[in-house]
Amino acid sequence: MSDTAAGSPEPRRRDPEGRRRAILTAAAEIVIEQGPPALTHRAIATRAGVSLGSTTQYFGSIDELREATLQQLADEIDESLNQLEPLLAGFAASPERAVAEIHEFLRDTRAVHTDVALMSTGTTDPRMRALAQRWTDRLIDMLAEHVGRERATAIAVYLDGATIHAALRDAPLDRDHLERIIVALTAMPDPAGPTTPHV
Repeated sequence: MSDTAAGSPEPRRRDPEGRRRAILTAAAEIVIEQGPPALTHRAIATRAGVSLGSTTQYFGSIDELREATLQQLADEIDESLNQLEPLLAGFAASPERAVAEIHEFLRDTRAVHTDVALMSTGTTDPRMRALAQRWTDRLIDMLAEHVGRERATAIAVYLDGATIHAALRDAPLDRDHLERIIVALTAMPDPAGPTTPHV
């Protein structure tokens, strides 16, 4: 009679990649709800429903686990930019579609708290700074093609502030307000390039 047939438990290490994903998912939920400082092996193991040893089996240290978690969250934020990018054609002349997408992002509590967690980590951990800056830098690059880098930077920095505002108030700025400010920034004089937006 086999060990399994005799009532012995089956080996649990059948899906190591699945368990690793479960640990990262649990860590991401903790970061979004409580911030990166709340990450501990015990908290993650409890949330993931795995043994405490599993977290150290797949990640050598809590720093390694935190970095992997923030990388995963940054990839999620990148996806929001992928959705925004095709809407930027003709942005200077007609920003409404892009503003609508940005407003949807600011209504998404998970996305907003993810972005704020990345920003706050980047201010205290130099190793995470490039990751924290990735969303803003990419948005500037995407917008610069349509409105020039000076205006693109002003819009991106304003949206960083709008993201923090949404996180603190659990609600985004009014969509009409967003559009008015973004249109005004798009039309501002650009000392680094033409004085009128690219059309």
